[in-house]
Amino acid sequence: MESYSREFKIQKNDIGNAGTVASLTKRELKRRGLTRDFVKTVTIGIYEAEINVVIHSYGGYCVVKINDDIVDVIFQDIGPGIECIDSALTPGFSTASHYAIENGFGAGMGLPNIQSVSDEMKLTSSKEGTRLHMKFNIDGDCYES
Repeated sequence: MESYSREFKIQKNDIGNAGTVASLTKRELKRRGLTRDFVKTVTIGIYEAEINVVIHSYGGYCVVKINDDIVDVIFQDIGPGIECIDSALTPGFSTASHYAIENGFGAGMGLPNIQSVSDEMKLTSSKEGTRLHMKFNIDGDCYES
């Protein structure tokens, strides 16, 4: 099947549009005939990362690339960065704002969830921003029979 590549802009505190990247990627994965379980796994990872950009950064973007072998996703945001990545990967640890918590986010499970569902995850951060790169491998078992 043809390769898919799409870039999405993500705005700070834009909770109303949070989930757009996950939803559009889910649609593309379903169109490709991938299993419900695989689609769900990828969608969870993307949604969690997308929410993190919305509630923790000053905005950013996401690039989703899909081919026959892999779903490759990069989220890049603008500051303030993650002070301690080890802490951020600890379930329940959160630095969410009052606004995010009031809107039902910020439970401290985003990064642990991403780590558990992705086949590969690389996270780097500085005061300038955070980059999250995740990969989901597509094999024969990922397609509907």
